[in-house]
Amino acid sequence: MRSKRYWAAAPLLAGAAAAMLAACGSSSPSSSSTTSPPPSSPAASSAGSVTIGTRSTSIGTVLVNSEGHTLYWFARDTPTTSNCTGTCTSYWPPVLGTPKAASGASLPMTFGTIKRAGGQVQATYDGHPLYTYASDTSAGMTSGNGLNLSGGLWWAMTPSGSKPAATPSSSSSSSSGYSGGY
Repeated sequence: MRSKRYWAAAPLLAGAAAAMLAACGSSSPSSSSTTSPPPSSPAASSAGSVTIGTRSTSIGTVLVNSEGHTLYWFARDTPTTSNCTGTCTSYWPPVLGTPKAASGASLPMTFGTIKRAGGQVQATYDGHPLYTYASDTSAGMTSGNGLNLSGGLWWAMTPSGSKPAATPSSSSSSSSGYSGGY
């Protein structure tokens, strides 16, 4: 009896998984490995201001939120539009709120905001809408850097606005080089 119920539900589960992968999958072949996000993603600030600092990681110095989670930008975005919507945001939660530099952080590029399709205000840096990555489960992880998901590449945001020089890594950083007082 148990196996009949399992097999009856299997097509539904397979269909749901395929729909989720299609929503966040690449439209072109990817040489990057893919990872599944954890069941829940780190909470994004929903209103007000969001403090952004820097942290030294295995791929260099990157921008981080107040919890020390790496911030990313999506190559398909424009300075005025986020192209990560729907299911994509469960993997790549947008950084919501008006950005401000953490005390002691050296951030030479400019902050800004865009209005998302639902009316939420999303933080930008150097003209790039900012996101966290759901699979970065602890401070200093950079596992989203260089991934080809949702039809484009994702990059960790650096203080200069350029792509990080090193390859993706999921290791945590040392505490040296971290600024922002978190």
